[in-house]
Amino acid sequence: MTEYTLKYGEQSVSFSLPESVQIDVLFPNKELDALTDPANEIKESLRRPIGTDSLRELIAKEKPKNVVVLVSDLTRPCPSHVIVPPLIDELLNTGLREDQIKIIFGLGFHRKMTVQEMEKAVGKSVFERIKCLNHDISECVFIGKTKRGTPIEVFKPVVESDFIIATGNLELHWFAGYSGGNKALLPGVCSKRTIETNHSYMLLDGAVSGKIENNPVREDIEEAGKMANVRFIVNAVLNSKKQIVKIVSGDPVLAHREGVKYIDMMYKVKIHKKYDIVIASPGGFPKDINLYQAQKGLDNAFHAVKDGGIIVLVAECREDFGEKTFEEWMKNAKDPNEPLEWIKREFHLGGHKAVGFCKVLKKARVFLCSKMDKKTVKQIFMTPYDSVQNAVDDALKELSQSSSVLLMPYANSTLPYLD
Repeated sequence: MTEYTLKYGEQSVSFSLPESVQIDVLFPNKELDALTDPANEIKESLRRPIGTDSLRELIAKEKPKNVVVLVSDLTRPCPSHVIVPPLIDELLNTGLREDQIKIIFGLGFHRKMTVQEMEKAVGKSVFERIKCLNHDISECVFIGKTKRGTPIEVFKPVVESDFIIATGNLELHWFAGYSGGNKALLPGVCSKRTIETNHSYMLLDGAVSGKIENNPVREDIEEAGKMANVRFIVNAVLNSKKQIVKIVSGDPVLAHREGVKYIDMMYKVKIHKKYDIVIASPGGFPKDINLYQAQKGLDNAFHAVKDGGIIVLVAECREDFGEKTFEEWMKNAKDPNEPLEWIKREFHLGGHKAVGFCKVLKKARVFLCSKMDKKTVKQIFMTPYDSVQNAVDDALKELSQSSSVLLMPYANSTLPYLD
């Protein structure tokens, strides 16, 4: 027998497999180290951007009367307090006045940020000099429709600006492919109708993590950015510790794609086949604090499991679901098909996580090793286990001892892709 250990909450759990069982172990690639001087890296990227003239040259040529800087809200891990100050300094060095620059926090569906949160997000020195305001989902202006028919309605002060700069962070995103780039515009500063329509494409083929080409959600986002005339981006590539490992600036698409290369380098891992059984741990606390957070690991395991296979998800879930709407959708569904129908009629944040779970459940069975109530786990179409050993043993019994098995010890930060 060979023993394997996985992180589970703040502890570890082990299980054993006979040596006759074929098992592969998939680790994330080596992560890049944090930048020692990110502020200087940002300055250099503004002066030597990707796919366009430097920010100073663009401002000099276009002579905008007002500039808008789109900034992530507090629900995103973007280190705006690092990115924004050197960006504002560079804009002021072009001859722009402080009153010609606005910072707009892209809230999407999220609540408005408080004054204290805004100051913390961009830093006190910037907050005291530059006007900061929250995106208002009810004050958006229609600027046209995308090829897919998405009505693009953008926050009025953004539409009225002469020059839009989008900031953000780059990570894998489970249906838009990656975060960052024009995502600061859509969903960041668009209307409810625009966001709902765009996010409804998550049900279409190609709307998966780590995919840009032929991803309907990302393609729609790029088209919206072009329609709104986003001129320049500044994106931070983050590792799993949320440290900045690379800054990319410049053309909204070309600079974004350069940043994507670094994400792929760290987190995309090649597999040569799909597996009967995938055993996945998000990586322990806080990545498995609740089912909402553990969904990312489940989604990554989805890319490696065969149709009709079994995923053994090893996630403590000490806080159960972690989000009210997600919980309601999962509990109220009669079968995994219902949330997929509900989301077509009306998009709801939280409900989209239920859709993520149910897409997996339509492909494979899920054995959940957690602290959640067993009746609740059964109610939401999964099989509950206290012991990972029992879950693995049962998976092998149900399929066969000759089943192919993949172990993903850090599933939240490992995206398998077929060779």
